[in-house]
Amino acid sequence: MEGVALTIGIAGLPNVGKSTLFNALTRATVLAANYPFATIEPNVGVVPLPDARLTKLAEIFGSQKILPATVDFVDIAGIVRGASKGEGLGNQFLANIREADAICLVTRAFADPDVVHVEGRVDPKDDIETVTTELILADMQTLEKAIPRLTKEVTGKKTPKETLDAAQRAYALLEAGEVLSNHAAEFDADILRSFQLMTSKPFIYVFNTDDDGLADTAMQQELRDFVKPAQAIFLDAKFEAELVELSEEEAREMLEATGQEESGLDQLARVGFDTLGLQTYLTAGPKEARAWTIHKGDTAPQAAGVIHTDFQRGFIKAEVVSFDDLVEYGSVAAAREHGKLRQEGKDYVMQDGDVVEFRFNVT
Repeated sequence: MEGVALTIGIAGLPNVGKSTLFNALTRATVLAANYPFATIEPNVGVVPLPDARLTKLAEIFGSQKILPATVDFVDIAGIVRGASKGEGLGNQFLANIREADAICLVTRAFADPDVVHVEGRVDPKDDIETVTTELILADMQTLEKAIPRLTKEVTGKKTPKETLDAAQRAYALLEAGEVLSNHAAEFDADILRSFQLMTSKPFIYVFNTDDDGLADTAMQQELRDFVKPAQAIFLDAKFEAELVELSEEEAREMLEATGQEESGLDQLARVGFDTLGLQTYLTAGPKEARAWTIHKGDTAPQAAGVIHTDFQRGFIKAEVVSFDDLVEYGSVAAAREHGKLRQEGKDYVMQDGDVVEFRFNVT
């Protein structure tokens, strides 16, 4: 296991601000030079995950550079009603969504007579229904092809009956207009993944709005309730595009002036990371302070393998100190003296924000 590369597909109807948002994301793209072999496709934005802990680590260790964890966003062609039947760029759209690990659905929640709405009116709930319906219909088509094949394979004992049962249960939920990611706990994750269904992927909802929308807490709450249990983010894509052109200091001042604590892009990176089931652990030294991406629940050897596969193979132990303890005592040596540096073995499950040094054998 070397590196965790998961992508979030940005989807939505035409004219919802998807391109504006994606352009802002790609302008926020981290320097590829810091990441070996990072050839970035034109439709991929590799966005840094905001993490103030790295700045503090760099101070403690005198690190020359900071390397944050990243989130990959992929731009997906706009969807239109009838995409499941190949309308518009339907087939390309569906193929791109199948390749993404999560779906970020951008929906318009602003009124502007100069920006045409594909359905002739602004109605975020209706737009979500349109896109969701197309994904549900496409998933139903996938299962309509799969179920007869699975039925034969179960009879011939090539496929376990649980797989067929799961396919039939998934079809019944889709037929009732349900998104499968809201029912993920009811399925075996590996079986559900094997069907490659789009609505089984986690969703994030981004509502592209304006100053009025950002101030309208009642509207936001109504839309949050509508998309539950998925997470919702409210941002102004035009404002975000302006923000990434500014220096860090200017951007902070502009955010403060509008009463926002963090940019919509930072919020999207954070929520996206969490939605993908990811977390970070930290390493630091004179050369760099770095956040490494792992899956929630990964053990210490699996985490070591993200740095290099040899680290996983020859894993002996992990020396771990929590970020808070390290900051409190000011150095690894002082944390060790106070009994805060722990020796962890192969079964240790990594915690978010662990500061780690791995010990390993290279044979």
